[in-house]
Parts: sequence; C-alpha cells; structure tokens
Amino acid sequence: MDMLKILNLVRSGELLPEEAVARFQFAPFEELLDGVNLDLHRELRTGQGECVLAKDKSPERLLAAVRGLAGPEADRPVLVTRLDAEQGRMLTEAFPQGEWSREAGLFTLNRPLLLNPPWPRSGKLMIITAGASDMRVALEALGTAVFYGVEAGLAPDIGVAGLHRMTPWLGAFSQAKILMVIAGMEGALPSVIAGLTAKPVLAVPTSVGYGVSAGGYAALAGMLASCAAGVSVFNIDNGYGAAVFACRLLNDVRS
Repeated sequence: MDMLKILNLVRSGELLPEEAVARFQFAPFEELLDGVNLDLHRELRTGQGECVLAKDKSPERLLAAVRGLAGPEADRPVLVTRLDAEQGRMLTEAFPQGEWSREAGLFTLNRPLLLNPPWPRSGKLMIITAGASDMRVALEALGTAVFYGVEAGLAPDIGVAGLHRMTPWLGAFSQAKILMVIAGMEGALPSVIAGLTAKPVLAVPTSVGYGVSAGGYAALAGMLASCAAGVSVFNIDNGYGAAVFACRLLNDVRS
C-alpha cells in the first residue's frame, strides 16, 4: 500500500493515525540499480536511517544509494562509511555541499561531521583511544555519534604504556554516560578503564599491532576475557557499530 493511499485512509477516518504509523514502519523500500534496495523507513522503525557502506560498492551503486537516500531535492541527511580516497573524491564532486573526512572514511550530507581538531574534550559519550594508530576507528565513531545527534568527546592516545596520561581526563570520564574504549595490540585499556570508573564501557578492538596481534584478534580475545565487569565488546575496527549502539542507549529512541 503506497503512502498517499494510507494518508487518504487517515483523512477519511478509515484508518487511525497510530495504525498508519505502524504501516509506514515496514514500507516502503525502493529498488534502484541491480543490487541496491533502499530501506527508506528504517528511521521510523529503529530511530536511525539507513547508512551506506561504501566498501566494495561500484561507483554506480554508491552514487545511486546516496542519491536515493538524499531524496529528489538532496535535502535528507545521509551517512556513508568506509570510503576510500577515490570514492570520497567522487561523492565530493557529486555532492559539493557534503562533507568528507579522509581519515575517518566518512561522508555526510545535510549534517555536519565536526571532525576537525580540536575535538570536544567532554560529552555524554567519551571515546578513548589507546594509541594514535587507533584514530581512524575513533573518528569513525565520533562522526557517527555526531551524525545521530549525540554529544561526544574524544580522549586520544592514553594507552597502558603510559597510563599517567589518563589523569587529566578522569573528570570528563566521570561526567560521561558511556565510555567507548578503542585499542589494538593486546587490547588491555578497556579493562583498566572499567576498573577505574562506574560507567559502562564499550570496547572496540582494532587491527593495530605486530605479529601475534593477528589483525586485531588478540585485542578482541583480550577484551572478551576482561576480568573487569561492565565491558561490552564489539567487532574489530567497528567504530560505526559501537557508536550506533551508544546512540541508541543515549537517545532512547524507542521511548
């Protein structure tokens, strides 16, 4: 049933507004090119619209997805993740009003990224990195949180090799609602943070490290085996997924 017919039923009194909303939640979707099938009402169901994963998409499919989500007037907010440099340049040329962060691998339309330093030093969500090599994942998380309307701060490069660097940040950690800790190597920092604060910790392993770090599997295993309580672990390098989870908790989108 299309949107206009549902609205006409509401106007005639044959359908309650609440029933119309329930129908809208599961329709519509839009089939574009072969392999692109947009979920246009995901925000109604989940509180957050569909995000475009750029990795492994052809230029044609990527452009079609962004244009479809942006709408005929290109005025709807769109978030694109995991862009390489060529894809970033293409989207910037196609949508000059958008914003692209090469380091974060993010592109946005109609909402700011706000990823240029100096980064916020406090927020309801505090994103903490063990090392400067974890910044790509951290900036993906920060940009995603900002896109979905969450006040977020960033505390970079305070890993276990120099824990005294954490001291200036303890006040911001205590004021935050959620702490996201991003670490590679052995992945020890989330356990340290969870042992020092009462805040829930979202642990994100990264693929940073030598040899037996095994592309992030050592950090992932270490975080899953944490002896500190209150740690929830996400997939390797998944700053986007961890940020979406934090946003859902902080925005309470289903209330």
